[in-house]
Amino acid sequence: MSSLQGKTIGFGLSGSHCTFEETMPQIKRFVDAGARVIPIVSNTIMTTDTRFGTSQSWQQQIKDLTGEELISTIPQAEPLGPSKLLDVMLIAPCTGSSTSRLANAITDSAVLMAAKATMRNLRPLVIAISTNDGLGLNAANIAKLLAAKNIYFVPFGQDAPDKKPNSLVARMDLLLETCEAALEGRQLQPLLIERFNY
Repeated sequence: MSSLQGKTIGFGLSGSHCTFEETMPQIKRFVDAGARVIPIVSNTIMTTDTRFGTSQSWQQQIKDLTGEELISTIPQAEPLGPSKLLDVMLIAPCTGSSTSRLANAITDSAVLMAAKATMRNLRPLVIAISTNDGLGLNAANIAKLLAAKNIYFVPFGQDAPDKKPNSLVARMDLLLETCEAALEGRQLQPLLIERFNY
């Protein structure tokens, strides 16, 4: 039996639309493992159509996978703190913008409010980065979060070092394993991987 059986996972999605297709099957893995998945989404998901899919189609897919309504506003996310509903909070994908704001204690979206609520309760926050400037200006923010208590990272690496040398993306197929490790208080290893080989 999975260690996630009976756990409640906050699954935050920020606006890295190019990784949504890779992320959706991972939501199903959590549900299949017996977890309740609470979807928390950024405003971008609620309002933006891209070449990777429409806002409406992604919203519906997330609802179908989780069987839950989307939390998409700060007032909807704020009660997650006092209620202590979440056993672990995952942000996948976590954009460079969200990483930057999280590292600098800026709470201006439902996803970041849910992250703040989780940290308030001393429960693990798991980050799956997807950013074009992870080895650029955002490197300082990632470093700050790597050193923070109760924050864990999904193993990540350069996804296209020849074309985008500053870009970092997490291994989305390791979301569940990273959350299991985080609930045990440990970082899944190795943390740095050659992402472009996968």
